[in-house]
Amino acid sequence: MTGIRIKSRISKVLTLVSTAVFLAACSQDGDGVGVRDPHEDANRRTHNFNLAVDKAILQPASNAYGRGLSRETRQGVGRVASNFALPGRVVNNLLQLDLEGATRNSFRFLINTTLGFGGIGDPAGNDFGLEEETTDFGETLYKWGFGEGRYVELPLVGPSTERHTVGRVVDLFTNPLGYALDSPENLLSPTATGLSRIGDRYEYASTINALLYESEDSYAQARNLYLQNRRFELGIEVTEEEVDEIDALFEELYGE
Repeated sequence: MTGIRIKSRISKVLTLVSTAVFLAACSQDGDGVGVRDPHEDANRRTHNFNLAVDKAILQPASNAYGRGLSRETRQGVGRVASNFALPGRVVNNLLQLDLEGATRNSFRFLINTTLGFGGIGDPAGNDFGLEEETTDFGETLYKWGFGEGRYVELPLVGPSTERHTVGRVVDLFTNPLGYALDSPENLLSPTATGLSRIGDRYEYASTINALLYESEDSYAQARNLYLQNRRFELGIEVTEEEVDEIDALFEELYGE
């Protein structure tokens, strides 16, 4: 039964990937060419919804989480979440034909899962010099030549692009741990990821609050910061004008 279940799930993933490729192909706009935000009005409404959720739920929850646990414990949870995400990153490494990255992430996962007690510790990085190579299916689509598409703000998720949105959906299903573990063990990874993000909200509260609640136009600031950071992550060349915009943003946030 287990074999049948895994085959069924693999079939669903392949169908999802095929659908994702089709959707990504519908938007072939190039990368690094300014801001494409034709649905700004709708995006701003979603942004206001996200602000309300952050103020009412996420920010208080992060404060309770951050004050209730030590920084070392929160960092341990973050390392566990990162470790459990590695098998999915290996899948994307392979889809990008990045064999070196796939090997590094595979060994990092094996070492930290065993010697690091599930990822609480980081002997792979500290003792073996195996740093994590982060990637996702959005980057896979970029490597395959699919365009960035239009900017979108997603409910509860925040800034994204059409390509990154497709990637986010596919990445929900490409981690082999989700198929190898039975319930409730398969909930450990998403639970750790959720707690890690709440911990990040607390850790970087001053910057996030300055961006969301103290800037003149938090929507535009968050959009520009996301786009330029995402393009930088993908290795897309950032123009001098965009660098100036980022510098101006940080000057506004930190009063430099």
